[in-house]
Amino acid sequence: MITYVRAARRSWAEPRRDPYWLAGAFLLAYAALSLARYRRMETLSWDLGIFEQAVRGYAHLRAPIADIKGPGANVLGDHFSPIVALLAPPYRIFPTPVTLLVAQAALFAFAIVPITRVAAHLLGRRPGLAIGAAYGLSWGVQRAVQFDFHEIAFAMPLLALSLEAVLRGRWWAAMAWALPLVLVKEDMGLTAAAIGCVVALRARRDPARSRVVPCAVALVAFGVASTVLALLVVIPAFNGGGYGYWQKLTGHGVHGARHVPPGIAIRTVLWTLVPTSGLYALRSPLVLVAVPTLGWRLVSQDEHYWGIHWHYSAVLMPVVLLALVDAVARTRARTDGPRWTRAYAARLPAAVAVAALALTTTLPLGALLHWGTYRVDARTVAVKRLLRKIPDGATVECDVAPISRLTRRTTVYWIGDAKGVTPDYLTFRLRSLPSGDPLGFAHALHPTAHYREVARAGGYVVLAREQGSGALWTGS
Repeated sequence: MITYVRAARRSWAEPRRDPYWLAGAFLLAYAALSLARYRRMETLSWDLGIFEQAVRGYAHLRAPIADIKGPGANVLGDHFSPIVALLAPPYRIFPTPVTLLVAQAALFAFAIVPITRVAAHLLGRRPGLAIGAAYGLSWGVQRAVQFDFHEIAFAMPLLALSLEAVLRGRWWAAMAWALPLVLVKEDMGLTAAAIGCVVALRARRDPARSRVVPCAVALVAFGVASTVLALLVVIPAFNGGGYGYWQKLTGHGVHGARHVPPGIAIRTVLWTLVPTSGLYALRSPLVLVAVPTLGWRLVSQDEHYWGIHWHYSAVLMPVVLLALVDAVARTRARTDGPRWTRAYAARLPAAVAVAALALTTTLPLGALLHWGTYRVDARTVAVKRLLRKIPDGATVECDVAPISRLTRRTTVYWIGDAKGVTPDYLTFRLRSLPSGDPLGFAHALHPTAHYREVARAGGYVVLAREQGSGALWTGS
């Protein structure tokens, strides 16, 4: 027994195992937060339901139809994210939104391994652990975990592995890990192109540059071409129209569209650079990889993209932190320059870890320290019991909160956007009704159908379509 304990202690103390222990701890934390929010029905958006519908299609070897976006809508006509199909096998075994939430937690946590590994390699064990912890606690990652699920989770380990290879001078590996980014989302082709630019810059002094630099330039061209092709050809081919998000760049058709106020733009950039690197990341060319994501967000005229909420900043976290690692390592390697610069750089890994920990008290992971996070109140229990009155296989039109409870076993449509479908059931929050009359609201949505109230609980109501009223949509 004593021998076993000593062996376990040596294993724990082994430096090369640090990234894996750290990643495992954050996997548990992310999963605990996501599952606690799921149990309390604190879904922030319809995206978890959309992705579950798409993954369910992949799992059954069908098209990734997301009826929440509109009856029969192919999710590839919204965003080009075929990499999500990788979740089909585990979802086929465990057909629940929990599968998506745990997978996202694992993808976010796995990125800690290459980040911590290369930081320890270049800066030492303790600074490496500090950088890994700073990533795990970073506000961008925490906001993304809070968001429930998004395809950008797949970008996190790819970015971390690619930039780790850049910092180690493994140019071919860096480019190989960057290539799959074009399958994550249509804008990530530009991020892959930015990695190609960084490789071309860093490989100029490499003896093998005659082969590496042309391939890096090819990666730049491939990344840009992939984004252009996705926007102009692939996505329109799946939706029979065009790219639906152009209007958010141009402002046409967006209510209250306006350009990002300078103050908000500056604040977003400072939040991205200051708590994660003390602005020191600006001394590394790796920070160029963050430019495409920040660029399209700040050019957009949709205010949801501008700030520090939601999931949009998650992909910036590994980039900025590894840019910090690169900048600190380069400063250490130089013997010239001001002494204060080297002293400042030496303290930054610990400083960003402390900053991330301090900010966590006001961020989602901080909730894990409160008992209320793990409790499900009576109102939520009543709503869950209410939703069980909807039978499996039914068609349902609902708002945000019930979506993730129904997509596994029913066909779900977004409230008010069923477009020709007369669903079997309606369920929505009573407080959101302008008139307070659920049957009147149902009649306004579907004038040819007649609904009756099944039950109400926890501020929600379930309505059932009476037999023989309305016409069921059969598709094309």
